[in-house]
Amino acid sequence: MVSEQLAGKLNAQLNNEFAAAQAYLAMAAYCEHENYGGFAHFYLQQAEEERFHAMKIYTYLNDIGVKVEISTLAQPKNDFDSILDTFETALEQEKSVTKNFYDLMDLAWEEKEHATISFLKWFLDEQVEEEAMFDTHIEYLKRISEDKNALFLYEKELGQRVFSPDED
Repeated sequence: MVSEQLAGKLNAQLNNEFAAAQAYLAMAAYCEHENYGGFAHFYLQQAEEERFHAMKIYTYLNDIGVKVEISTLAQPKNDFDSILDTFETALEQEKSVTKNFYDLMDLAWEEKEHATISFLKWFLDEQVEEEAMFDTHIEYLKRISEDKNALFLYEKELGQRVFSPDED
């Protein structure tokens, strides 16, 4: 049986995932406003992925008999200095999410909640991929710098991303 403390932290993480989706929507809106449709598309797909993660937690909580509690979301950052700034902000967000999952895993281990440990492992693996992906994008954008042709090609490539829950 999941403790009240662990249930509360899982509910908080569910809401954090929805907040991450909102943050990615804000990044998409910035990109769209700056006429970077490919980057906007990338962030819209990222928002969809975060909502999928939230619903994965939602389903797990319901499966183990824990009442899901939806909370109010804080307003995300809406103003960015550049495309690079959106990616750097996204990486910091993902690092925060990783820390949250580490804390959840620590608590699950402390409580010997083996089903939750198994459930959380998927998210920890996912976070390694997320941080690596954003770190790579940041390095590419730094290399591209002011090369508008390279930026155009990179944006076009990211604009083709399609989130597929089957692959996640």
